[in-house]
Amino acid sequence: MQLEYFHMIDRVVDLNVDAKTIVVEAQVPMESTIFEGHFPGYPLMPGVLLIESMAQASGWLQLGVLKFERMPILAAVKEAKVRGSVFPGDLMSIEASLAHQGSGYAVTEAKIKVGGKLRANSTLTFTQIPFPHADMRAHMDAVAKRVGFPQQAVLP
Repeated sequence: MQLEYFHMIDRVVDLNVDAKTIVVEAQVPMESTIFEGHFPGYPLMPGVLLIESMAQASGWLQLGVLKFERMPILAAVKEAKVRGSVFPGDLMSIEASLAHQGSGYAVTEAKIKVGGKLRANSTLTFTQIPFPHADMRAHMDAVAKRVGFPQQAVLP
């Protein structure tokens, strides 16, 4: 995980395009400038970054379901709840499922667990847009390789 670059996902653990579910992992770094202010002497992963982590997991799920034909963009956060703290060094397991898709939008249900315990969950809405340019698509392809996105899952 590279917080400063908003690279929140380290690896795809499981992608099931038919069931429309994904599980990813993210190792919270031991040190980051973010923790210098949140909070000095008691570093916590900010809630907004927990939401971003769930959004990115949900985004990877949609990319798989859409076979990389469109790009999901976070449009709304509903019912986001932080149920426990996430600390530097924690390994987050992030699960997402596609609850609804249609008319250029999608809704996902996502949750974060650490050590099997629920730490956050939310309902997220996305708009699905064409990739704005070839460079963006190429960047996403490169990141997909880095996180171990199963390319066979999106082949026709």
